[in-house]
Amino acid sequence: MPKLRPAALLGLTLLAPASQSWGAEVVTSIKPLELLVRAVAGNSVEITSLVPSGASPHTYNMRPSQRRALENADAIFWVGPEMESFLTRILAGDDFKSRAVALTPGSDATEEHTTGHDEHDHLPEPDHHDHHDEHDHGEGEDPHTWLDPMLALEMAHTIRNTLVSIEGLDAKILDNNLERFEASLVTTDKEIEAQLAPVREIGLFSYHDAFTRFAEHYDLSLEGILTLNPELSPGARHIQEVQAKLQAAPNPCVLTEPQFNRQWWTGITEGINVRFSTWDPLASDIESNAEGYQNFLLSISSAVTACLPEDTEH
Repeated sequence: MPKLRPAALLGLTLLAPASQSWGAEVVTSIKPLELLVRAVAGNSVEITSLVPSGASPHTYNMRPSQRRALENADAIFWVGPEMESFLTRILAGDDFKSRAVALTPGSDATEEHTTGHDEHDHLPEPDHHDHHDEHDHGEGEDPHTWLDPMLALEMAHTIRNTLVSIEGLDAKILDNNLERFEASLVTTDKEIEAQLAPVREIGLFSYHDAFTRFAEHYDLSLEGILTLNPELSPGARHIQEVQAKLQAAPNPCVLTEPQFNRQWWTGITEGINVRFSTWDPLASDIESNAEGYQNFLLSISSAVTACLPEDTEH
């Protein structure tokens, strides 16, 4: 009997009863975490992401059907309470404690599920600059950790160590997928580093502090942040400070985000020669597959290179 092609196998999977379709049911808070789970687990798990396209985890209100998805999940992955505040109270309950894993590197939940892999040490270490001193996402570190590929790799290891304990998932498959992901990520990381070399000569401004992790990793000049709190419009004093930085920056470019209303910041840039580019920190339009996270990083790189003046674009 001839072997079935992957597409045919997928068709049979979709026709099979739900109980036979997946090795596990996983819930992720945001799409970028779904991409990391997909890279590690392949098609052996069903993934539900909570925050839909166009919404922000800073202000999201969960639907009752999503609460049911949490209750049925074998594993729940989120960044942590500083990012998805709408999950903090729910996941603190006894029903979820054993299944919910906060993926922020260094958190108690992460340390508990990680056995300590050092294979990622050859990824370029991020240079920590002072470009993002303005950001204030509350006390502590910037929670947008998935935007640093080195930290995302740590997350992938934690995901593997969580999934391997779930009955029905094959440790060897998870390990092979994780190894492929790491190799591909290293290649993508080097590609992006080369793409962004010309951008280091221009001044970048972001809507809020989500961009700082990516900027630090690739040694980009993040000169200013338009709002200290994405849920609030900036005050007059902060607007004046940002305008002064825009006027002083070399070839300034503002990186906007589709999750937030753009109209108010057009006044900040009025009369200043500024370029605009839109990037999406939540990977809304990225296909969820084995290469999804790498494609997500490349989409950010493309948005940043769009900031280059026309006479320097490649």
